[in-house]
This record gives sequence, C-alpha cells and structure tokens, in this order.
Amino acid sequence: MKDVQEQKDYRNVYLNEVGIKKLNFFIDIKKKDGTWETTKAVIGMSVDLDESQKGTHMSRFVDVIQDNNRLDFNNMDNTLKIIRDRLEAKNSYINLKFDYFIQKEAPVSKKISYLDVGVDYKAWLKDDNFISEMTVNIPITTLCPCSKEISNYSAHNQRANVALTIRTDKFIWIEDLVKIAEESSSSPIYAMLKRPDEKYVTEYAFDHPKFVEDVCRDVKLKLDKFKNIKNYEVEVESYESIHNHSAYAKVIY
Repeated sequence: MKDVQEQKDYRNVYLNEVGIKKLNFFIDIKKKDGTWETTKAVIGMSVDLDESQKGTHMSRFVDVIQDNNRLDFNNMDNTLKIIRDRLEAKNSYINLKFDYFIQKEAPVSKKISYLDVGVDYKAWLKDDNFISEMTVNIPITTLCPCSKEISNYSAHNQRANVALTIRTDKFIWIEDLVKIAEESSSSPIYAMLKRPDEKYVTEYAFDHPKFVEDVCRDVKLKLDKFKNIKNYEVEVESYESIHNHSAYAKVIY
C-alpha cells in the first residue's frame, strides 16, 4: 500500500511538533519505594517533522506507549529516545496527566488510606538534551493566624491547594514534593480519619496557623535545597471558609 506520509513535501516548512493528544490509556508508574502503581493517564506524544516529509506516522505513537506503558520517571529519557527513533525524528516530547496515590497513615489510629494528587508531567528530548517539567497539585489545610489572634476561641480554617511546578533534568519524587507541601501547611489532608485523628488534626492546625503567604514562602525555602531543580513555580490557593473568594500567593524562581 502507498505510504502517503513518506511522500515528499515541497513547501519547505519545518514543523516543531506533530503527534497525538488526549489519548486515554493506563500506565504503570514506579514509586519511590520501588513498587508500581497503575493509573489512567491522558497522554500526548509528538516529534518534530522535517520540511521534506509530508506527514508523520500517527499510529506509531500508540504502538510505543502500548509497548512501553511501564514508566520509570528516573529513566524517561529512554522512553523519549524510543519515540524519537520509532518516528525517525530528531526531537521527541511526551505529556502525561494522571492521578497519583500517596499512602498515608492517620496520626493516632494509624489507619492507612490513600490520598490522590493530580500530576501534569511533561518531558522532551531536544538535540539530545533531556529536560522535564512537572506540576503536582497537593491538597492541604490552612488556618488563619489573624483569625486565631483576634478570636477568644476557634479560628477559621479550610482546605487549600499547593501547585508545585518544577523544571529539572533529573526526576524529583512526587512523594518528596507532597512532603514539602504538607510540612509547610497548617495540617496535611487525609482520606480517612477516626475521631481521635480528627481531634489531633484539628488541634495540630490550630497550633500551626499559616497564611497562604507563609505556605508559599516555606515551600520556596524547602525547594531551594534541591540542586537539580532549574526553575520552579509555587502557587498556593486557600478556599476560604468565611469569605466568598480565595486567598492566593505565588512565587517564581
């Protein structure tokens, strides 16, 4: 059969990226403890296209991910090399959006539950240089220092979100980023708490009041200790319980 994609194109226009987007497929992710987690991902893959080639071979992208759906993020440059070589290109790109589950132990009952965090992972191999960018959305609790200071008892508290975006040439474990966000918060979030746990978490948050500004600054100082991070962005949004707006802070490095 005639291979139309391999035909010559005479318009002399190089395309930076061609490929597929929004492919729903399951992937196995290697966790920090060495075990594997299966989750559904929304996947995009692309390569560059030489100005002389009419089109790329779209079906090969699906072949690649079906044959290489077990992903070790410490070894993603090899996956990108497979994409590049299979598509006969110079540069390759991948984008994965998925939920990642963190095993958590309740502070008093020690009950195990699983907290899901949203991950948007991008990586590219360009001119044989590997770089990755990852955004992790981590739920936390914030308790208002001002509310605590001016009230005779109690203080307003609410769920918040820390969005960490890091660009690096070496993988930073998702678990480590979750730990940074939680240690910078008034209290971590848990999927399951018994009554003794609820008492502990409530009182812990009361003893660790944080503005969104506090969380943002504390996260930044912790990220500064990672030498492999080239750039990062921290966004903290607190879904206020007594206001009809969110509180927000951001820092870019």
